[in-house]
Amino acid sequence: MASFHLQPHGMQSMLKEGHRLLSGLDEAVLRNIDACKELSQITRTSLGPNGMNKMVINHLDKLFVTSDAGTIVNELEVQHPAAKLLVLAGKAQQEEIGDGANLVISFAGELLQGAEDLIRIGLHPSEIISGYTKATNKALALLEELVEPNSETIDVRSKEQVVQRMKSAIASKQYGQEDILTPLIAEACIQVCPKNPGNFNVDNVRVAKILGGGINDCYVVRGMVLKVEAMGSIKHVEKAKIAVFGGGVDTAATETKGTVLIKNAQQLENYAKTEEAKIEELIKAVASSGANVIVSGGAVGEMALHFCERYKLMVLKISSKFELRRFCRTTGAISLVKLSLPSPDELGHADSVSVDEIGGTRVTIVKNEEAGNLVSSIIIRASTESILDDVERAVDDGVNVYKAMCKDSRIVPGAGASELELAKRINEFGDKETGLDQYAIGKYAESLEVVPKTLAENAGLNSTDVISSLYAAHAAGNVKAGVDVEQGGYKDMTTENVWDLFVTKYWAIKLAANAVCTVLQVDQIIMAKQAGGPKMNRPMDGEED
Repeated sequence: MASFHLQPHGMQSMLKEGHRLLSGLDEAVLRNIDACKELSQITRTSLGPNGMNKMVINHLDKLFVTSDAGTIVNELEVQHPAAKLLVLAGKAQQEEIGDGANLVISFAGELLQGAEDLIRIGLHPSEIISGYTKATNKALALLEELVEPNSETIDVRSKEQVVQRMKSAIASKQYGQEDILTPLIAEACIQVCPKNPGNFNVDNVRVAKILGGGINDCYVVRGMVLKVEAMGSIKHVEKAKIAVFGGGVDTAATETKGTVLIKNAQQLENYAKTEEAKIEELIKAVASSGANVIVSGGAVGEMALHFCERYKLMVLKISSKFELRRFCRTTGAISLVKLSLPSPDELGHADSVSVDEIGGTRVTIVKNEEAGNLVSSIIIRASTESILDDVERAVDDGVNVYKAMCKDSRIVPGAGASELELAKRINEFGDKETGLDQYAIGKYAESLEVVPKTLAENAGLNSTDVISSLYAAHAAGNVKAGVDVEQGGYKDMTTENVWDLFVTKYWAIKLAANAVCTVLQVDQIIMAKQAGGPKMNRPMDGEED
């Protein structure tokens, strides 16, 4: 029997063997929606003050215990292309505002859930997108109306006003500790706030994590905390003048480099002496410039150290070049490449440089009390590494919120009050629409309930009761009624003083809606054949043991 070769046809004839093609509603759209819903299920349970922690072990075996959505999605290494879109939206929020990544992902997941229901009834994705876009524009317009009057004028140097705006962001990470942490973070931010608050640099608030103690032992230092101890015996200098050498303080810094042929002991001794004299001369020159602290970016030689001791110079070694740059910013020093005599304007100043022991860890504290100080540090104390990391994330969120409020300080009621009011008004807006859009707008409104609903669920309350009591309160005209996570039911957020920044909500709604529309617009997934070659993460043969 003659065998004949079947010619491939259709998509197969066009793409390489081994490709995959998923198309149509069932295969592409719904499958994408599923993946995104899974992702948002993960982050949802850690929304709000009662959010649960996730234990994530990343590809390097590092353990994260946190309820911070930004960290969770970063470490998960999401592979699915559609879910990646949500992760990117979350990351964009994290970079833009520093808080609210969870809101983006949870809200997007909820919108997609709504879209799935509509697709099953028979709506076309493009109709859903059109409805969602209308609803988003309406929501952003309505959000402006919910802004608390007179909240745009804020003195970013007034601790009380800053704390009020920062508190909810911190409470959602470290519930119960927010009253201790928020004033600390506010104080640190206010200390380094430049004349034009719009130029606030997040990097200027440093965190020093030191094991031992508890949250109550945290405090703020004006200046910098280095996790290194001074070399040599001088541990404390008042009114410090600082010379910074980026290249290191070592014999290699002297001019005699190259090969030297030595024939007898006498020559060796002479050579060593000249080397020694050269180093002494250089150190003496530094001391004569008035400097009493030397900071080295590289190695410090034995001999150099010996002469630094003799001329009463304190020696610090900072090996990280970023840390060295911050150090220069704190003290106003200029980093010199070569070990040489610094001119007066290249020296930095600090009120004091001293080595302290905090909880068994030796640290060097560089204090600069005078105004115009550029760096402040928050010393965090906690009993375990993972708590330290989590508090650091809360601080990071707080500092980012401060940056956001320097640009736009308007606030809206927190605890799900704004979202519920938006849901109520968008529902009314949807009822007036004609055409199929109204179904999508209705689902959009329903999706906004995800925030109060999740807050209630995470606090162990009955979400249906809470939502209905909130709707009743809002219908009665109490726009600021939000979820009371402690007693159940609702409370007026003005009395509770729970506020969210307008920009956080604004960007979260915008980014979530954009991500959702992008996911819904996909109707085919075409995966080319993966390139050959060994896989990166698989151990090579014989390496298992």
